[in-house]
Amino acid sequence: MVIGMKNKIVRLLLQSILIIASSHNAVSQSGTSLIKVIVSPDHKDWTYKLGEDAKFSIQVLKYGNLIENVTIDYEMGPEMLPNVKKEGIILKNGKAEFSGNMKYPGFYRIRVWAVVDGKRYEGLATAGFEPEKIQPTVKDPVDFDSFWGNAIAEARKIDLDPRITLMPERCTGDVNVYHIRFQNETKGSRIFGILAMPKKAGKYPALLRVPGAGIRPYAGDSRTAALGVITLEIGIHGIPVNLDPQIYDNLVNGALSAIWSIRLDSRDAFYYKRVYLGCVRAVDFIFSLPEFNGTDIAVTGGSQGGALTIVTAGLDKRIKYIASIHPALCDHIGYLNKRAGGWPHYFKNAEPKLGEVETLGYYDVVNFARRLTIPGLYTWGFNDLACPPTSMYSAYNVISAPKGLLIFQETGHWTFPEQNEAVSNWLIKQIK
Repeated sequence: MVIGMKNKIVRLLLQSILIIASSHNAVSQSGTSLIKVIVSPDHKDWTYKLGEDAKFSIQVLKYGNLIENVTIDYEMGPEMLPNVKKEGIILKNGKAEFSGNMKYPGFYRIRVWAVVDGKRYEGLATAGFEPEKIQPTVKDPVDFDSFWGNAIAEARKIDLDPRITLMPERCTGDVNVYHIRFQNETKGSRIFGILAMPKKAGKYPALLRVPGAGIRPYAGDSRTAALGVITLEIGIHGIPVNLDPQIYDNLVNGALSAIWSIRLDSRDAFYYKRVYLGCVRAVDFIFSLPEFNGTDIAVTGGSQGGALTIVTAGLDKRIKYIASIHPALCDHIGYLNKRAGGWPHYFKNAEPKLGEVETLGYYDVVNFARRLTIPGLYTWGFNDLACPPTSMYSAYNVISAPKGLLIFQETGHWTFPEQNEAVSNWLIKQIK
C-alpha cells in the first residue's frame, strides 16, 4: 500500500514537471529537428510601417547547409487568415525571398513547410504592422460592472469553508506545502489548489498563480515560497489537483472537453462564470490567511492563465500587480470582423448562434483590461498560433494603467527561459 502510494506521488510529480516544462520552457520543433526551415523578416524588430513591404528570407538547412532542389509548400497573408497558398515549389539552391504588406494595423505571417524524404518541416515568421494601433472589435456591455459586481456579491454569500491539508512529501526545509479547497460561487462548488507557505513565522506577500487551459494536477510553487512569498496555485474545474493523472485524462476527453463552449449562449450559466468567480474567491482565501501581510499581492499565469490574470485584477481591486504571459480569450469576435480572434478561436469556422456574441462580451479579456488600474508586465511573441498577437494587442492597447511589454518576437505559444526569468524577477521585485 505504501509503495503504491509513493509510485502514485512520483507519477503525479513527474507529470506536473513535464507539463510545466512544455508550457513555459518549450522550444520550437525547428530548433531540434534535423531539417531547419528558417524564415527571417528583414527588420530586426519584425515591425513595419503601414504600406511598407516586409521582406522575408527563407532558408532550408541540413547540418547548417542549404539543401538544393528542396520542395516547399507555403502560405502567407494576415495571421490566421492567409490569402496566398502554394504547394510543390522547388528551391534550386535551398532559399527564397517573399514579401508582404498591410494597409491596416495587424500582423502578416508566412508559414513554410519543407518536404524532405517524405517528412514535413515547418518554419514561420510574423511581421507586425504598427501593432500599437490595433484596437479591439469587441464592445463593452453597458451593464458589465453591475453584472460582475452582483455576481461577486452573490458568490460571497457562500462561506469559503476552507480546508487545508498538509502534504508532508512536498514540504521542504523552508516551506510547508498544502492541498487546499474552498467553496466558490454556489454551495458545494469548490476551488482546489496547492498552497506553499514559508515555515518561518511572520507576515508575507502573496502570489496567486492561475492556470493555463487543460485539466491536470499541480505541484505548487515552493521555489517562490522559499523566497518569502505565500504562493497559491489553483485549478479551476472543481476537482482536487493531486489525483491520479488518468482521472484528468478521462475528464478532458469526456465531461470537461471543450469547456469554452459549455452554455455559451447564457451569460449567467456560461462555464467561465464559475472560473472567473473562483479566481476572486482565491483572493478571498489568501486574505483569510493570518500569514498574509494584507497588502502585497500579485497574480500571474500564461495563456488561459494570462487571461485569468487580467480578469482577476479587473474584478478585484485588492490585486496590486500582474504579470500576464501570452493571454488567451482576447477579442473573441475578431473573426467576425475578418481578422484573427483570440483562443479558443470562436467563429473562425462557424457562425455564432443566438446569444453567443452577447455572452462573450461579458467574458472577453479586453473588457477586463479596460478596467485595470495597477502596474502590469505583459509578454508574448509574434509567432503565436494559439493566441494571435492581434488579439493580445487588442487587450494591451486599451490598458490605461502603468504597463510594460516584453516582446520576444520568435516565440510561439511558448517562452524562453530568459523570458520567464524576467517575469519572475519583476514580480518578486514588486511584491517584496
